[in-house]
Amino acid sequence: MGNFFNKIKRGSKRAFAKSLDYVEIVGNKLPHPATIFALLAIFVVLLSWFAHLIGVTATHPGDGEIIRVNNLISSDGIRWMYTNILDNFLAFPPLGYVLVVMVGIGLAEGSGLFNVMIKALVLKSPPKLITASIVLAGIISGLAVEAGYVVLIPLGAMLFHAIGRHPMAGLAAAFCGVSGGFGANFFIGSIDPILAGISTSAAQLIDPDFFVNPAVNWYFMIASTFVVLFVGTWITEKIVEPRLGKYEGNAEKFAIQQLTKEESRALRWAGISMLLFVALMAYTVIPENGLLRDPETGSVLRSPFFDGIIIGILLFFFIPSLVFGIIVKTIRNDKDMMKHIIKSMSGMGSYIVLVFFAAQFVYFFNHSNLGLIVAIKGAAGLKEIGFTGPMLIVSFVILSAFINMFMGSASAKWAIIAPVFIPMLMLLDNAYHPGITQAAFRIGDSLTNLVTPMMSYFALIVTFAQKYDEKYGIGTIISTMLPYTIFLGIVWIALLVLWMMFGIPLGPDGPIFIN
Repeated sequence: MGNFFNKIKRGSKRAFAKSLDYVEIVGNKLPHPATIFALLAIFVVLLSWFAHLIGVTATHPGDGEIIRVNNLISSDGIRWMYTNILDNFLAFPPLGYVLVVMVGIGLAEGSGLFNVMIKALVLKSPPKLITASIVLAGIISGLAVEAGYVVLIPLGAMLFHAIGRHPMAGLAAAFCGVSGGFGANFFIGSIDPILAGISTSAAQLIDPDFFVNPAVNWYFMIASTFVVLFVGTWITEKIVEPRLGKYEGNAEKFAIQQLTKEESRALRWAGISMLLFVALMAYTVIPENGLLRDPETGSVLRSPFFDGIIIGILLFFFIPSLVFGIIVKTIRNDKDMMKHIIKSMSGMGSYIVLVFFAAQFVYFFNHSNLGLIVAIKGAAGLKEIGFTGPMLIVSFVILSAFINMFMGSASAKWAIIAPVFIPMLMLLDNAYHPGITQAAFRIGDSLTNLVTPMMSYFALIVTFAQKYDEKYGIGTIISTMLPYTIFLGIVWIALLVLWMMFGIPLGPDGPIFIN
């Protein structure tokens, strides 16, 4: 009987290894994301011609209007494309959102604030809380992706090795926080405006005035932070580290440098400046006559504060980064400050190219009416089979997780998925707010970030692991991180279902359902 079960176990391992090989092969054959969007835009043009030819229509559930396909190969369609390509690019919400936020984040990275914050959080934690501190630091590092992958993940391995624990366990804990925590954080980061901008464009298929603010998932993100923190810590200490056993390698132990007095002082003053800024912003919205409330209705949710939240996020990073840089002398004058910002912006070239083609796909899809027709017919199909409620959203989480196995860029995936699923779920009898669709996507994307070789930093993580054992490879990382994917998936999805059952808002102006 024992041999029988061992054979099944070995067969399962071989099948799993083969499936991972197939995922890697398929993913490596995918074109560049910008090329994918260019091809999708061309596909939409051709599809609009074919759909118009066969007379595809839909009845708008709101006003009974007959929606017909706009043929983009017709004379009017060609003229529209020719005159709107530039406007599509410039009007695409994620472009401006991200470039503005990157001014503050670029200064935070260039001044060294992010790196010192991460190091301080890890090094100043009690020994019993080291694992939790690394996971938490990883989640927070999502504010600046590179700082997490490039700094924290190798630091987690080094720290565990230095204190006599298995370095791979430290690497796994950091990786869980950085990559698995994509849908969690205490703060609004650079990815939130990107996703909200894409969600806004998708929602405007149904309501041209609809706006999804970047903080729409904030309350759920805060709760999710505790999920990733506790589950990530538990898996590291109860499953991953015992499985790894004692580290027998001969990698040199690195001395973990403590913060200098100057860094500690700068970090303290940066924190004070951040608190003062938060207090000032609170003063503009908490009093009934607050400056950034709606001057006519006194509303906070629909107010200049949330309309301009991007500027608030920019200043939230900019002010403490400037204070920190001045004290540690990474910012000595205006030239240093601009150098850090320009360096951050210079890395946005690939993103700008991606946005150009993504914008064409999204707006071609919108103008052709294909998105609206697909949404109407899809919503009607879901109503007919009675597939609504939490199980519908859970299914969307699973779909997002599956797609993430083959395509790494979160914004690229969301730009493809959002124009179909956001309008579709908005048209159900229980009309789902775009915020819940976006939250479900972020969970699914986070879960398989940990095990997909298509994730852009995956090769770098393998390189970090090979410093401790040259035999470590993609399979090592995937097998180590798979328990995080499984258990995080169970707990995180359960949290989302409970959130929906109790009807808790996902964030400011982020209800579960549209009124």
